[in-house]
Formats: sequence, structure tokens, C-alpha cells
Amino acid sequence: MDFSQPMATLLRLGTAQAHEKAEHSQGAGWLTRGELDRSEYVRFLMMLWHVYSALERALDRHAAHPVLAPTYNSTLLARAPSLAADIGFLLQAPGDSWQTHPLHADLVAHPPPAFAQYVARLDALAAADPAPLLAHAYVRYLGDLSGGQFIRRRLAKAYGLEDGRGLSFYEFAPLGGSGSATIGDMKKIKEWYRDGMNAGAGDDAAVKEAILCEASLAFELNNGLFDALRPPSSLSSAAAEQSTEEVSPDSDGISSKMVQHHDPHEAVYRQFSALSLIAALTVAHYFLVSRGVGAEICHIWGAGMLQPWLSS
Repeated sequence: MDFSQPMATLLRLGTAQAHEKAEHSQGAGWLTRGELDRSEYVRFLMMLWHVYSALERALDRHAAHPVLAPTYNSTLLARAPSLAADIGFLLQAPGDSWQTHPLHADLVAHPPPAFAQYVARLDALAAADPAPLLAHAYVRYLGDLSGGQFIRRRLAKAYGLEDGRGLSFYEFAPLGGSGSATIGDMKKIKEWYRDGMNAGAGDDAAVKEAILCEASLAFELNNGLFDALRPPSSLSSAAAEQSTEEVSPDSDGISSKMVQHHDPHEAVYRQFSALSLIAALTVAHYFLVSRGVGAEICHIWGAGMLQPWLSS
């Protein structure tokens, strides 16, 4: 990889395969086709709310960091408030009362491992080296500005939200303006964001390597959320059983495949060991970058080591 290229170019080229994998995951298909049960879609939004809350707390905390400052604009980009509003509308729960809803209480009590790992990774970066947070912001925000608009139309039809209420997560204001952004406005936001990433990373090859490496991990963590989705009840019994064995977590947040082949003590051990691995990755990340190890090695060691936990 030629690290003399701009950061935006490196991310586009370096994450192409990861992006394609995310698009073709089973859970992503259920989501984009509007096939998820309404309650499962709300559960997915709850997971996203926790992810965005962790990310945006970290970005607020490090808003002046030279790598992050050029793309920091919480008024324009922050998604956590919109997610909270959508969840409240879908559950008919005013204010923050949805946080005590049984669906959310169960998610917090029995978090899917991939979901817990995602939030833990963001918290770890906020406490250590914040520069790679740019990778997570890139994966999330540019995805929302691009494919998210296609998903919005599907969801509006699937869940009877044609009036737009319950879909504010997918809405943005124009850059420097108010109201709802058009497709052209969103293109301008993406161009501004790419320019900001290029400015933030500058000509620092080590920073670029770290961000590119983290972007691959960000896609893996995002895929983990899709894998944690429960199959739609509309599937046939045979298809639902097969899907459950492959990707669906049970009430303990552990995939049925794991429960079927491992005893409960091993399942719990794997969940907490995964969180320990996140911490180890953070420490190792410092050495990989500070000693100039290539992004390819970082990707293999980081995302590759984490993959068994995400696919369990």
C-alpha cells in the first residue's frame, strides 16, 4: 500500500473487500429488505444507539485532536440523539423512558458478544490513542450518508413509516444549513468529510497505517452487529432454524451454534476473553504503529485474531 496517497483514497481502496463482505451478510440483507420483525429492528437501533453514544462521547472528548478536528462537527453528524428519538417513537415511549423498556433491559442484561466488543473497542481507543477513532467515524457516518438513504426508503415501506417519523436517524441537515439535506447536499457533506480526513492524517504514514488498520476492524465489528440479529419470524421453520444456528443469539446473547457445541462455562469464558482481547489489541496497536509495522500485518493480527469471536 502506498501511504503517500490521501487518507480518503487509502480507506476507499483498503476497505473495498470488507465493505463488500458487509453488504452480503445475512443480517444486512434482512435489514435492507425490511424483513426484520419490528421489535428486532428496534433492538438493532438500540445496539446502534450504544455504539454511536460511545463513538460520539469519544469524538467530543478529543474534538481538538489534530487528526480528528478537521472532521468534527457534532451538530451535523451526531446520530445518537436521532436514534433515541426513533426508538422512543417506535416504542411509543416518551423521552428517555424507552431505556427502561423490557427490550432494552434484556439487551443490557444479555448483550451479544459482538455488540459488547464494539462498544469496548471504542471506549478503549478514547482512553488510549484517539486517532484511529477516525476510522470508526468514517465507516459509520459515510455509510449513513450513502447506503443509509437506500435503507431508509425500504424501512419506511416495511414498517409503515412513510410520514418520516421514526426515521430521523437517516436524516441530515445540509452542510452549514438547516432543514433536510438533499442527495446533492449529502454528496457535499461526504466531500467535506473526505477532505477533512486527508487534512487530519496529513503526510504521516504511521497515522495512515493505524487508521486503515482500524477501519478493517471497524467493518468486522459492524458485521458482528448484523450477525447478532435474530432471524425474521416470516422465514420458514426450516430456514429459521438454519439461520438461528448460524447467526442468531439466544436470550443470553450467545449464538445458538456456540451453545450447541460448548458447555455454558466455556461460552461465558469466550465472551469475557473476547473483551480481554480488545484490550490486548489496543496495547499491540501502539507497538505496531510506533515500530512501523505494515498495515497488512496489523490487519491480519488485529481483525484476523478478532474474527473467531465475531463469527461465533
